Amino acid sequence: QVRLVESGGGLVQTGGSLRLSCAVSGSIPDVYGIGWFRQAPGTEREGVACIESADETTLYIDSVRGRFTISRDNSKNMVYLQINSLKPEDSAIYYCSIVFLLAGGCTVVSTGDYWGQGTQVAVST
Repeated sequence: QVRLVESGGGLVQTGGSLRLSCAVSGSIPDVYGIGWFRQAPGTEREGVACIESADETTLYIDSVRGRFTISRDNSKNMVYLQINSLKPEDSAIYYCSIVFLLAGGCTVVSTGDYWGQGTQVAVST
Protein backbone atom coordinates (compact mmCIF):
# COMPACT_ATOMS: atom_id res chain seq x y z
CA GLN A 1 0.00 0.00 0.00
CA VAL A 2 1.31 3.43 -0.97
CA ARG A 3 0.05 6.67 0.56
CA LEU A 4 0.27 9.99 -1.22
CA VAL A 5 -0.41 13.34 0.42
CA GLU A 6 -0.42 16.58 -1.56
CA SER A 7 0.03 20.05 -0.12
CA GLY A 8 1.02 23.56 -1.14
CA GLY A 9 -2.00 24.74 -3.08
CA GLY A 10 -3.56 28.13 -2.59
CA LEU A 11 -4.97 31.27 -4.14
CA VAL A 12 -2.51 33.28 -6.21
CA GLN A 13 -2.67 36.05 -8.75
CA THR A 14 -1.97 35.55 -12.43
CA GLY A 15 1.77 35.42 -12.95
CA GLY A 16 2.45 34.13 -9.47
CA SER A 17 4.13 30.91 -8.38
CA LEU A 18 3.38 27.95 -6.19
CA ARG A 19 5.30 24.90 -5.09
CA LEU A 20 3.21 21.79 -4.62
CA SER A 21 4.46 18.87 -2.58
CA CYS A 22 3.63 15.18 -2.68
CA ALA A 23 4.66 13.07 0.29
CA VAL A 24 5.08 9.39 -0.61
CA SER A 25 4.95 6.73 2.09
CA GLY A 26 4.14 3.06 2.59
CA SER A 27 5.33 0.13 0.49
CA ILE A 28 7.28 2.14 -2.05
CA PRO A 29 8.73 0.20 -4.99
CA ASP A 30 12.46 0.40 -5.63
CA VAL A 31 11.87 2.11 -8.96
CA TYR A 32 8.68 4.01 -9.64
CA GLY A 33 7.29 7.06 -11.29
CA ILE A 34 5.22 9.84 -9.79
CA GLY A 35 3.01 12.04 -11.87
CA TRP A 36 1.18 15.26 -11.18
CA PHE A 37 -2.36 15.52 -12.47
CA ARG A 38 -4.95 18.24 -12.38
CA GLN A 39 -8.69 18.41 -12.70
CA ALA A 40 -10.74 21.53 -13.16
CA PRO A 41 -14.53 21.50 -12.63
CA GLY A 42 -16.32 19.83 -15.51
CA THR A 43 -13.14 18.51 -17.10
CA GLU A 44 -11.29 15.22 -17.19
CA ARG A 45 -8.29 14.72 -14.98
CA GLU A 46 -5.12 15.28 -17.01
CA GLY A 47 -1.55 14.35 -16.34
CA VAL A 48 0.82 17.31 -16.58
CA ALA A 49 4.24 16.03 -15.52
CA CYS A 50 6.03 12.96 -14.21
CA ILE A 51 9.39 11.97 -12.81
CA GLU A 52 11.07 8.60 -12.54
CA SER A 53 12.67 7.68 -9.24
CA ALA A 54 15.98 6.19 -10.34
CA ASP A 55 17.39 8.51 -13.00
CA GLU A 56 14.94 11.39 -12.45
CA THR A 57 13.83 11.40 -16.06
CA THR A 58 10.99 13.87 -16.44
CA LEU A 59 8.15 14.42 -18.87
CA TYR A 60 5.85 17.40 -19.36
CA ILE A 61 2.80 18.00 -21.47
CA ASP A 62 3.18 20.79 -23.99
CA SER A 63 0.89 23.25 -22.24
CA VAL A 64 3.01 23.37 -19.08
CA ARG A 65 6.52 22.84 -20.40
CA GLY A 66 8.70 25.77 -19.45
CA ARG A 67 6.45 26.88 -16.58
CA PHE A 68 6.20 23.69 -14.50
CA THR A 69 9.17 21.90 -13.00
CA ILE A 70 8.86 18.51 -11.33
CA SER A 71 11.55 17.37 -8.94
CA ARG A 72 12.04 14.86 -6.18
CA ASP A 73 13.98 14.33 -2.98
CA ASN A 74 14.36 10.58 -2.58
CA SER A 75 15.87 10.99 0.90
CA LYS A 76 12.56 12.48 2.04
CA ASN A 77 10.28 10.56 -0.33
CA MET A 78 8.95 13.86 -1.60
CA VAL A 79 8.02 14.96 -5.09
CA TYR A 80 7.52 18.63 -5.92
CA LEU A 81 5.86 20.61 -8.66
CA GLN A 82 7.07 24.17 -9.05
CA ILE A 83 4.53 26.19 -10.99
CA ASN A 84 5.58 29.58 -12.33
CA SER A 85 3.79 32.19 -14.41
CA LEU A 86 0.44 30.89 -13.23
CA LYS A 87 -2.53 31.43 -15.51
CA PRO A 88 -6.24 31.29 -14.67
CA GLU A 89 -6.50 28.11 -16.75
CA ASP A 90 -4.10 26.43 -14.31
CA SER A 91 -6.82 26.58 -11.66
CA ALA A 92 -7.68 23.03 -10.66
CA ILE A 93 -7.26 20.43 -7.97
CA TYR A 94 -3.79 18.97 -8.32
CA TYR A 95 -3.12 15.34 -7.48
CA CYS A 96 -0.09 13.11 -7.44
CA SER A 97 -0.22 9.46 -8.39
CA ILE A 98 1.94 6.48 -9.20
CA VAL A 99 2.36 6.31 -12.98
CA PHE A 100 3.37 3.71 -15.51
CA LEU A 101 6.98 3.54 -16.58
CA LEU A 102 8.31 2.88 -20.05
CA ALA A 103 11.81 1.98 -21.15
CA GLY A 104 12.54 5.66 -21.76
CA GLY A 105 11.17 6.93 -18.48
CA CYS A 106 7.82 7.82 -17.00
CA THR A 107 4.40 8.53 -18.43
CA VAL A 108 1.57 10.79 -17.33
CA VAL A 109 -0.72 7.79 -17.15
CA SER A 110 -1.69 6.79 -13.64
CA THR A 111 -1.72 3.13 -12.66
CA GLY A 112 -4.98 4.04 -10.96
CA ASP A 113 -3.96 2.28 -7.78
CA TYR A 114 -2.97 5.26 -5.64
CA TRP A 115 -4.12 8.85 -5.49
CA GLY A 116 -3.73 11.56 -2.93
CA GLN A 117 -6.59 13.76 -1.73
CA GLY A 118 -5.52 16.65 -3.92
CA THR A 119 -4.57 20.25 -3.30
CA GLN A 120 -6.52 23.18 -4.70
CA VAL A 121 -4.85 25.77 -6.90
CA ALA A 122 -6.85 28.89 -7.73
CA VAL A 123 -5.46 31.63 -9.93
CA SER A 124 -7.15 35.00 -9.90
CA THR A 125 -7.10 37.50 -12.75
